Amino acid sequence: MAQAWKCSGLRWSADGPVLVWDGGRPSALTRGKRVAFGVAEGGVRTCVGARGHACPVGAAVPGRSTGARCEECARLDRAHSVAADTIADDPRPYRVYLAWFGPGMVKVGITAEARGSARLLEQGAVCFSWLGVGPLMAARRTEELLRAALRVPDRIPYAEKRAVRAALPETAAGRAREVAELYERAVALPAWPESLVREPLRVVDHVGVFGLGGPAVAVGQVRELVAGGAVGGELVAAAGPDLHLATGGGVVVLDTRLMTGWGLVPAAAGELTVPTRQFKEASGVQDGLF
Repeated sequence: MAQAWKCSGLRWSADGPVLVWDGGRPSALTRGKRVAFGVAEGGVRTCVGARGHACPVGAAVPGRSTGARCEECARLDRAHSVAADTIADDPRPYRVYLAWFGPGMVKVGITAEARGSARLLEQGAVCFSWLGVGPLMAARRTEELLRAALRVPDRIPYAEKRAVRAALPETAAGRAREVAELYERAVALPAWPESLVREPLRVVDHVGVFGLGGPAVAVGQVRELVAGGAVGGELVAAAGPDLHLATGGGVVVLDTRLMTGWGLVPAAAGELTVPTRQFKEASGVQDGLF
């Protein structure tokens, strides 16, 4: 029996996306690469634990969970996160950003300045601009100001981001328009925190980095992995946690967060024997795949 590996997730670096395996071994993901793996027969998906610690009970978790954590580990993982507003005394500078994922889909968020644009790549932001930089609580107040005054969300469900990728404007200027308009409204707000330094508008476009906008439009996505199932195809694009894989039945999106918690083994390239779902936008296309 082949050795089973456990994936700890997809990371974005200056050189592009990388799959990281338990123990730290990386697998670089370049476009055109064949991606193929299977789930061990009889395997069970188990909780990945919290904050570097294994789940004390090795709890089983659902195949469709993108977090791959049991309730207790999920609570512990979030308890000390910036997103949970539990680290008010973090001394690091934070940046506020505006991120665009598709038509009518802009959000505000914050990230540690030291992380650069990694957070935007991880979220699958098609384009973005920095808005300001300053202490954590000033960044938080700015985020709340935009939510209250301009009704800008700080979260967008990932399924919605994925669904609009096939309808992106063809030009960088077209993709930047909504970010630029919101930036001008945001910096004109009178209640801007004094300790947050405004940054100039500079829209960064990720279409080329992700490999989006080509002729190979995704027609569906993997719903979950299952014991004995396999995934295989040629990597044609990657955005956020998603890999866009060309298979015999069309391009299918794999959310790599579904891989965590499983024991994974090598598989024949091109196979796709896990549950999938067709995108509504692709209705009537590639029916044979699903």
